[in-house]
Amino acid sequence: MTAEITAPTLGTLDLSGAPLALGGNVFGWTADREASFAILDGFVAAGGRMIDTADAYSAWAPGNSGGESETVIGEWLAAGRSRDDVLVATKVSQHPEFAGLAAANVAAAARASLARLGTDRLDLYYAHFDDASTPLEETVAAFSTLVDQGLVREIGISNHSAARIDEWMAIAEREGLHRPVALQPHYNLMERDFETELRAAVERHGLGVLPYWALAKGFLTGKYRDGVEVDSQRAGQAAEYLDDRGRAVLAALDAAADAHGVPVATVALAWLRSQPAVVAPIASARTVGQLDPLIAALTLELTEDEVQALTDASA
Repeated sequence: MTAEITAPTLGTLDLSGAPLALGGNVFGWTADREASFAILDGFVAAGGRMIDTADAYSAWAPGNSGGESETVIGEWLAAGRSRDDVLVATKVSQHPEFAGLAAANVAAAARASLARLGTDRLDLYYAHFDDASTPLEETVAAFSTLVDQGLVREIGISNHSAARIDEWMAIAEREGLHRPVALQPHYNLMERDFETELRAAVERHGLGVLPYWALAKGFLTGKYRDGVEVDSQRAGQAAEYLDDRGRAVLAALDAAADAHGVPVATVALAWLRSQPAVVAPIASARTVGQLDPLIAALTLELTEDEVQALTDASA
């Protein structure tokens, strides 16, 4: 018997057969234009559909100002790719020129994202981080207006507390506004705080979950081991997970990977897919070679015993 997989739907967005989102944070940063195009082509050719980015990617990199990832994706789409073959998700609130969730900013940021992406609609538009300085009623109405205008198909929430999600939904219900269909939380085998108040909120409101940092900043690829040095932008952060708990998780991942003949990262993503309400984990690749374990996760189904062993190891 295999673990139950949540039906891959997000309102009107269909992820049937493609329960994985390709993270675009690396595009225009650690993956140049040529590499990004190859990764995107490989993902779509293998049946992938959703591409996840944000207007702030990658403002943190020297020489970048934000919007680089969207620009690369837009150039890729413009180079003969079919827009209807993919679902594009992006986010607002963190771009240096479009900070926060005030109504005017949300509207302006959405149009800037549309221009960089070279598209007429955003399939999924997230409130990237909460903005306590703006009345939530204003933000909720701003997102709903974008749907009414045909610029956004579905609304998502990211990095909001359970209480703020409840408040957002109450406002939408009271005012007759469009409701969010997705939540993007920090969730993986090493980070399981989502499983408390946030998961309860997801269940209350019927949200689909798309976890970011699904591979724990690279730790769950299995390449971070005792005595091994890794050349990566996030090596220091990922290595912080290498403690007794991390080693137990790696051992459980190794066992399942060996049983199925797949990479460790594939198993880690499959565990996330098996969790209640998870529609599609988000994972990125900065080379075409790193894409293979992600593609394999589209179809790998773990046994109940394997899911439980991983759950126990990461408790």
